[in-house]
Amino acid sequence: MSKSKSVLTLLLQIFPQWRPQMYFKASLTALSHAMEDQVLAGSEEPLVIASFQKERFYRQEAQRYRRISQKSDQVYVLAAPETEFKNCSREYETIAFDPDDTLTQEWHLVVLGANYASCLICQEKSVSTSQQMIDDIDNNRRFEGIWTFDRQVTQQAAYILLNTIVEYRPELQEKVDIARKKYLHPDILSQTITQPKNIDNTSWDISPNDPDPFVQRLVTYIQAGQYKLIKANRSLASKEHKERLINSITTAIRLSLDPNEILQIAVQKLGEGLGVCRCLVYRCKETDSTATIEHEFLNKGIASIKGQTWPLKHNPLFQEVVELRDALTIDDAIRDPRLTNDQQQGRLSGKSLQILVNSCSILSWMLVPIFYRGRLLGMLELHHCGSKTMTWKEDDVGLVNAIATQIGVALIQAEAYANLQDLNEQLEALDRTRSNLVAITGHELRTPLSTIQVCLESLASEPDMSPELRQVMLNTALEDAERMRKLVQDFLTLSQLESGRVEWNIEALDLQECVELSLSNVRARHKGTALPKIENHVKDELPLVRADGEWLVEVLAKLLDNACKFTSQEGKITLEVSSQTPYQLEVTVADTGRGIEPKRLETVFDRFYQEEGALRRSAGGTGLGLAICRQIVRGWGGKIWAESQGKDHGSQFHFTIPIYGDQMPKEPSQPTMRSSRQSRSRAKGKRKQMS
Repeated sequence: MSKSKSVLTLLLQIFPQWRPQMYFKASLTALSHAMEDQVLAGSEEPLVIASFQKERFYRQEAQRYRRISQKSDQVYVLAAPETEFKNCSREYETIAFDPDDTLTQEWHLVVLGANYASCLICQEKSVSTSQQMIDDIDNNRRFEGIWTFDRQVTQQAAYILLNTIVEYRPELQEKVDIARKKYLHPDILSQTITQPKNIDNTSWDISPNDPDPFVQRLVTYIQAGQYKLIKANRSLASKEHKERLINSITTAIRLSLDPNEILQIAVQKLGEGLGVCRCLVYRCKETDSTATIEHEFLNKGIASIKGQTWPLKHNPLFQEVVELRDALTIDDAIRDPRLTNDQQQGRLSGKSLQILVNSCSILSWMLVPIFYRGRLLGMLELHHCGSKTMTWKEDDVGLVNAIATQIGVALIQAEAYANLQDLNEQLEALDRTRSNLVAITGHELRTPLSTIQVCLESLASEPDMSPELRQVMLNTALEDAERMRKLVQDFLTLSQLESGRVEWNIEALDLQECVELSLSNVRARHKGTALPKIENHVKDELPLVRADGEWLVEVLAKLLDNACKFTSQEGKITLEVSSQTPYQLEVTVADTGRGIEPKRLETVFDRFYQEEGALRRSAGGTGLGLAICRQIVRGWGGKIWAESQGKDHGSQFHFTIPIYGDQMPKEPSQPTMRSSRQSRSRAKGKRKQMS
C-alpha cells in the first residue's frame, strides 16, 4: 500500500496557519538527538514514533532506540526495507512500509509524554540533477517542515502516524488503541483528518511548553554553518569542474598532433563544458584581413556559421584584443558602444558590426586570443544567443584563457612535429639522392670507362690490327667518351640551375623555330638509329613566346629524347601547342610508349629517378633529364607536369610558357629583349655545339 499525501501535507490541512521552514539534514539530526536525549534523561514513559525514510538511515540510530525502548513500551520505528528491516515486535515495534510510499521522502520524530511534547515533521525537497551534483554531501540534503513543542500539533502528528502504523500492521491495533487513549486528547480521537476541527488548546489540562531558547540558538547556528558549508562546497565543486574540464581538454588535444583535430576537440569540449550557445575557433595572425570559420560547437537550435569569412583587419573588437593581448567580453552586443558608433576611418562601421551580430544572433560575446610567446596563433570566440543577455564571469574568462594557452602549446607542438616530418622527408630524399648518385655514377661512369680502357689497350697492344677493326675500336671509345661527357654536363647543368647561378637571357622567341631546332637536335643525336614516327602539329601562326632560347630548345630536346627512348620504332610521338589562357601557351609532347604508373607521375621529375632501378635499366641515362626540364621551366615562371593512364598506355608531358606582349610586365632584373632573329641565331649556335 502507499499513501498519496504526506504527513506534512495532512498536518498543514489541519493547521493552515502554520508555515513550514527549511532545514538541512545536519539540523534535523541535531534536533532529533535533542528530542531523544530528553526521553533518555527523563523518567516518563512517552510515546515515541520515528520515521527514517530508509533502512540505512535507521541503522545509524538503532542503538539509541534500543536504549529508548528501555524507557517506554510505546516506541515505533518506520523505515523502507533494503536488506534486513521488516515488521517485527522486539524491544520496540518496527514497521516496514512500501518503497513507493510517500514516507520514503519524509523525516518524522514524535515524542509525546505527560509533561512534554515535541514533534519534527519534515519532507525532503526535490532538487535538480545539477544541484544534486553540487550538494552531494549527505548533510546538505534539504527538508521543509515543522519543528514544534506545541502539544496540539504533536498529538495530531501522532494520530496520523498511528493510523499509518495500523494500516501496515493491523495486529498492533490493540497496542495502538492503548497509546491513543493514554497520549491523545479525546477531541483528537473524535475528529477526522479530512474534516479537521478547531481544537481550543486552552481547554486542555496540560499547556504546551515553549521551545528551549538554547536549542533554538543551536539550530540557528547549525543552519548558518550549513549555508556556509554549501557555499564552500559549491565553490569547490565549481573549481573542480573547471579543473576537470581543463585537464580533459589538455589530455585530449595532446593526444593528437593534427592542428585541425586539436582545434575541433578543444572547441567541442569547451562548448559542452561551459554550455554556451556557440563556440568557435579559427587560425589567424595579427596582420590577417579575414579568417575562415572552420571549427565550431553548436548547442541545439543555434544556426551554424562554419565556412563563413570573419572580418579581422577592420574589426575594432579583434584589433582591441590584439592590442590588449587579453580576453574581451561583451555582455550586451546590441547596446555596446563599440558596435553602435559609426567609425568609418579604417574600421568597420557600427552598423556593419550590428549586421554581423544580428546575422549570427550574438547577444553576449567573448573573444579570447591564442598566443604563444607573443605570437598570435588564433582566436577563441564564445557566443550567447539566448533571449536575455548574460554577464561573463571572471572565472569563466580565466578558464577559457587557460584553455587557450593549452591550445597554443599544442599547436606549436603540432607545427614542430610537422616541421620535423618535413625535415625527415628531406633527409630521406637526400639519402635516396646520395644512393642513386653513387649507383648511377658508378654504373654510368664505370661502363664507358671500361669500354674505353679495353679499346685503348687493344689499340696499344695489337699493332697488326686491321684498319677496319682499329676504326671500330676508335669509334666505340669516342661514343663512350661522349656518353661520359653528357653525364658530367647533366650534373653541371642541374647544379647551376638549382643553385641559381644561371644567367637567364629572356627574349621574344618563335616557338615553331625552337621546335624545329629541337627536332634537328634529336635526329642528329640518334643518327643511324631507327626512331619512332614524330609528328609536328605546331602551327606557324603562334604568338611569340617569352623565354630563354637556349634553354627552351634544351627542354624540347630532352622531352623528345625521353619519348624516343621509351617508345618502340612502331610507335608515334606527337608535338602540339595549345592556348589555354591569353597569357601563356601549353606545349605537349605525347608518345605511345611504355607509359607511367599514375602514382609516379610526380616522382618522375625527381633527381636520379629511374623507374626500373639504377642498375636494371633497359635504357641508359642519368635520371636527370626531367629534373633539368623542371628547373628550366620554373626559371621562366612556367609549370611542367606529366599525364599517363598507366603501363603501356603512353604518356604526355606538358609545360607552359608565357606569351610575349605589351600586357606582360617586364621584370626589372631582366635584360633587354632581343629580336627573334638574334634568338634564332643563338639557338642554331647551341644546336651546332650540341651536335
